[in-house]
Amino acid sequence: MSGKRIWKNVGRYALRFVTLLIAISIVSFVLVSLSPVDPVQQYVGAVPNVSMEQREKIAEYWGLDKPPLERFFLWAGSILHGDFGTSLIYRRPVLDIIGEKFLASLALMLTAWAFSGILGFTIGCIMGNFHGKWPDKILKKLCLTMCSIPTFWIGIVFLMLFSVQLGWFPMGMSVPKGLPADQVTIWQRIHHLILPALTLSFLSFANIALHTREKLVDVLESDYVLFARARGESRFQVLRRHGLRNILLPAVTMQFGSFSELFGGSVLAENVFSYPGLGAAAAAAGMGSDIPLLLGITLFSAVFVFVGNLLANIICSIADPQIREGFDHET
Repeated sequence: MSGKRIWKNVGRYALRFVTLLIAISIVSFVLVSLSPVDPVQQYVGAVPNVSMEQREKIAEYWGLDKPPLERFFLWAGSILHGDFGTSLIYRRPVLDIIGEKFLASLALMLTAWAFSGILGFTIGCIMGNFHGKWPDKILKKLCLTMCSIPTFWIGIVFLMLFSVQLGWFPMGMSVPKGLPADQVTIWQRIHHLILPALTLSFLSFANIALHTREKLVDVLESDYVLFARARGESRFQVLRRHGLRNILLPAVTMQFGSFSELFGGSVLAENVFSYPGLGAAAAAAGMGSDIPLLLGITLFSAVFVFVGNLLANIICSIADPQIREGFDHET
């Protein structure tokens, strides 16, 4: 690929990125502005002795007394200068909260991402390799069932089974309750991470498994695989020599494309397990009408999903010359 083509692709992705952020900013701000929840009332809570003058001062301090269009341009101007505002709930800058919460969520999402990829790819290979037989039928029904089950329900079931009844895992949180952060061991963090990560992985592993199954069935029914079987190659030799190399790329593409599902599912999983991540902060911001934090997390999630999809495209273009050629000639 020539240098001119590289810069052309970079410019195209940069234009898409900027356009996406502008669209997300406008849509999210309009939706927040149309919310029936009064931010001032949410801020003062149940305090009965707040006068109308004090409410007006609070609204003026947060800029809520201005028209929506003026508020949007003030907020957008602050964003361009790197100021995402101050959270009404945490009383801290929004960027500080996003950075702190995202580290916890990143560990959860990466673990769930690895679980879903390994589990989904393995089950997909088993189903495709035993196409039409009882392992394929049982696992396919299981995957179709998992696609329709909500994440929060799976989390509640896991809590009841593995935490309450069996006692294998803690009830929630990312660290033991009441233990100072400098005394928490790596094993304790992993112990608290496994159950919510496993719950979150169930959000996308079934789709990966079903997608891998379909691709593997297509490969195993091809002429060159039939010829390999005629030469005496066993089922697992065919899978290792011909199947895996042809289904790995589609599986990787779908795995990177599942970033958006993981980010959305983390909101439910973190609330079920009281995990102090970005998803729990987004839910708290929505319930508490914390507009600066909610808008900041919305923009950050858009960046996160865009980067995940971009990584998938880059990996596919590196691994498959035909895809790279298609990107080069894209207009």
